[in-house]
Amino acid sequence: MATVNKNLKFLRTQKGLTQKQLAEKLGLKQAAIGAYEEERATPPLSSLLDITKIFNVNLDALVSQDLSKVSEKDRKAAPSKGKEVLAITVDSNNKENVELVSQKASAGYLGGYQDPEFVKDLPKISLPVLPRNKTYRAFEIQGDSMLPVQPGSIIFGEYVEDVGDIKNGKLYILVTKQDGIVFKRVFNFADDEGKLLAVSDNRQYQPFSVTADDVLEIWAAKAFFSNQFPEGNGGNQSVSDQLALQIVKLQQELQGKKK
Repeated sequence: MATVNKNLKFLRTQKGLTQKQLAEKLGLKQAAIGAYEEERATPPLSSLLDITKIFNVNLDALVSQDLSKVSEKDRKAAPSKGKEVLAITVDSNNKENVELVSQKASAGYLGGYQDPEFVKDLPKISLPVLPRNKTYRAFEIQGDSMLPVQPGSIIFGEYVEDVGDIKNGKLYILVTKQDGIVFKRVFNFADDEGKLLAVSDNRQYQPFSVTADDVLEIWAAKAFFSNQFPEGNGGNQSVSDQLALQIVKLQQELQGKKK
């Protein structure tokens, strides 16, 4: 396990941490970090897992490769979101429930999304048209950044396991550490830049980037429910709307001439 000891020192110095600072992050004494780096002791598995989180490295790379000779991209932990971290509940027929994350529950969801007890207490709703072999969750959205989808609408999302499965330009609910729960049109630059671009349909809102490592859960939007109908555009018609109206008027004029 000498590779681990050398990698620990390399990662610590690269990040500019002292032994004392790293020890505090790991909940250990400074002497323990010294012992690890001098190869007088080997970190236990629990500490190894904490190290992978602090430095965002793959556990296999940490214990088997010389990280000083591996690119930062290749040693990073994969950003995939596996089923093993998804908390779900089932009904009396062993069918997965669709839990509703309301606006009030959204802040608590960031801390409890992996807690089965928290998820169990969320309201349950159903949408019969959704396929039964998928995992879904419903989110009540805020704001007008995705008009014509109205504020307060409920978006039904299908669980996406891996960032790499995101399709450019499609609608997703992203559960993120920094920005909370966001409903956006997403463009995937995770492989090249480690980021996702979140774009609002309401162009009054500027696009922004989300670091792939910052994403906790991904839900592909499949349906939505709203008790508000889209509002009219007050005469500010798009080019496509204007063209459609012109075609209708032309059809009416032709019918009038025939008569």
